[in-house]
Amino acid sequence: MAPNFLKSLRRRSRASFRTDRSTDTSSEGATSNGGTGPPSGSATPPSIAYQSDPALHLQVKDASDSKSSLGLSQQQYAQPQARPPLAPAALSNRHSVSGMSGLGAPSNHGRPNAPISQYAPRIHNVPENAWVYQKALLVHGSIGDSELHNHSLDGSLTITRLDDNIPATSWPVCESRFKAMIYLQPGPNKLRFDFSSPKLANSTTSNPIHASYLTVHMMPNTSAPPLQLAIVLGKDSLGVFDAPPARAEREGNGLDTAVRKFRMAAYLWQAFTAEQMYRHKMGRRAFRFEEEWTSGTANHRDREYGTMRSEARIHIIRSERTVAELRDIDGTNDKEGLLSIVADAVKQYFDPLPGQKQYVSALLLDSHWDPASKTVTGHAALGGAVGDLNLAVFGSHCLYSYPASIEEVVPAFTDCTPTDSNYVSNCSDSGSSWEAANIGIGGHLHETGHLFGCPHQEGGVMLRDYVVFNRSFVPREAYSTRTKTKGGFCWTDTECEWHRLDCLRFRAHAAFRLPNDIPMNFDEGVQAFPADGGQLLATAATGISFVEIYCEGDDVCGTWIECPADAGHIQKQISLTEEDLRKRLPEAKRKSGLKIAIKSHGGQSVDIDDFIAFVSKKSSVKLENSTLAFRSKPMGQPEITDDQFQDMAFISATRQDRVLSRIIVYHGEAVHGLQFIYDDESSQLLGMGSDEINGDVFDLDVRRGEYISGFYVRAGLWIDALQILTSLGRKSPVFGKPFGGDGLVLLTPHTNTATWI
Repeated sequence: MAPNFLKSLRRRSRASFRTDRSTDTSSEGATSNGGTGPPSGSATPPSIAYQSDPALHLQVKDASDSKSSLGLSQQQYAQPQARPPLAPAALSNRHSVSGMSGLGAPSNHGRPNAPISQYAPRIHNVPENAWVYQKALLVHGSIGDSELHNHSLDGSLTITRLDDNIPATSWPVCESRFKAMIYLQPGPNKLRFDFSSPKLANSTTSNPIHASYLTVHMMPNTSAPPLQLAIVLGKDSLGVFDAPPARAEREGNGLDTAVRKFRMAAYLWQAFTAEQMYRHKMGRRAFRFEEEWTSGTANHRDREYGTMRSEARIHIIRSERTVAELRDIDGTNDKEGLLSIVADAVKQYFDPLPGQKQYVSALLLDSHWDPASKTVTGHAALGGAVGDLNLAVFGSHCLYSYPASIEEVVPAFTDCTPTDSNYVSNCSDSGSSWEAANIGIGGHLHETGHLFGCPHQEGGVMLRDYVVFNRSFVPREAYSTRTKTKGGFCWTDTECEWHRLDCLRFRAHAAFRLPNDIPMNFDEGVQAFPADGGQLLATAATGISFVEIYCEGDDVCGTWIECPADAGHIQKQISLTEEDLRKRLPEAKRKSGLKIAIKSHGGQSVDIDDFIAFVSKKSSVKLENSTLAFRSKPMGQPEITDDQFQDMAFISATRQDRVLSRIIVYHGEAVHGLQFIYDDESSQLLGMGSDEINGDVFDLDVRRGEYISGFYVRAGLWIDALQILTSLGRKSPVFGKPFGGDGLVLLTPHTNTATWI
């Protein structure tokens, strides 16, 4: 057992032997800070010596003895003297950056505290904490402020998720500009952008110093109908597509490869469309896809590890026709026949409910290049509506050139491998692999534009500008066999684009609606009425979106009128005159005939084939009381001559002694006629009516002064269904075929100057 005085000595050792002069010879010549602060050569940092001493509880009793012997007050002993402030450093031209070698990893959740490098990437089109609604996001930017610093560098941009949920991707930087596509996940996506170049110091180290950060929030949009993606093949198809032998050996040309390539092409469509809508200041709108929980294919790591993700679903649809039959139909140039065959297969597969619209973009997997005839069989480039099915169809003859993952986007759009016409198609300006990718991906997007109601335009995807579709994804174009040029830097204004009119259509389309859009009125239609003074009045419950103006001989629209859709300022009624329209036209076309198409924010349209005739006196009728009545635009698409039209004005509108009391609607699969019965049992018949046709009666509340205020009509080639609307807000049943044709609410515009019939 140790003597008691040794215990006391051991307890007093740290406090008794601490002095303000160090005896450590290794610190000779060091300058002390003075006072009672720790010596410069102390082996114990101040934070430990004065705050975290492991034996501090043993020093409390004996510390007073030591303090007395040293002549120090309790306050001086308890707290070390503050260190004098450092003198400000001289100004330097050196750039301080975070993450430099030896400084350690960045703090603050991966974001640097120090000023960023002048070579840090800057994103131009996506602000911090932006909200997007699609999985694929296209970004572009520059390396720092290249104009301010006057530098033009080539290198690479690496995009990394801070949570490593998606592997990092690398994108080329040319002349200090870059373009990249980011694969997003629902929720906040915290991203780091690292620039490296062999011309910059420390840019190739494991701790990059030229970095910037961006957070993008992605919210899946499930409130809009999806664009379905389908691969259609013959009932006896082997599920393979045309590919050069070397490429087929390297990556395969079976159904699994086709699914991955078609899915990535769809992501490219989505990223491109959302960016175009953003540039037109209409929000990041894009069609969404139906998704399924499956093995991830968007990156190589997912395929290698078998990671499961929610990916765009590719429906595999077998046609009732054989491969030989599908290819033979195309050989006879019966494109519409092939479209109808695909439409039948798609309808049978999805089995939609009556009145349910479907949007399907289909890839014909059995398209085949015939070197002998130099044609592609089993291929059709078509898009449009087949009843309630909106369908786009395109062949797989360029599918081999598509990227199958996000890492392959740049290689696919810069691959100059010549097209081997012994195995794959060498038509339509696709002399190299990257040009074939443009034709296939862009051409299919063109038909998908038709699916959404876009006609051909003056420029953009709907003209054929998709031959430069690659420019939206790479900063430098490769050698082009189409133009026989070596390519060069791809400026933003040289990229492929959606035409302004296409974007206006998309803004009004149900498939492009965003979660924060105001609720849309159920009446999506638009109506046109002539009025006094050569005016045309157009009304729409959802508001007027834009008006297209066509001159005689025009195949595409070159002049249009936009109606702003700012919140609370939607124009539900507009007035047009001949003078208003002609002054907007080019000088050379101001004396030609006029045709207009009026579009609503609900996506519907009304066409006036001859504006001058529509607003002329021929559209008016003089009633018994000398009041002028005007004919509205006919409903549906009647195949009858002008002398077969029937005009009818209510007796109660011209005489004060009659009151309309009930209506009999004669209908079956369509509406055949309307009989209006007055309180004196007199009646008027519009259309046909007899005992052999089913007739339903709708009574008006005469005592409360109820009258007809309008009709809800469903019309195609004829009036499929009709519903009566009254001044008291009542509605009759829908008489006829309730899901036939397109729906429209027929109401007269707000004016007291005329009557419409």
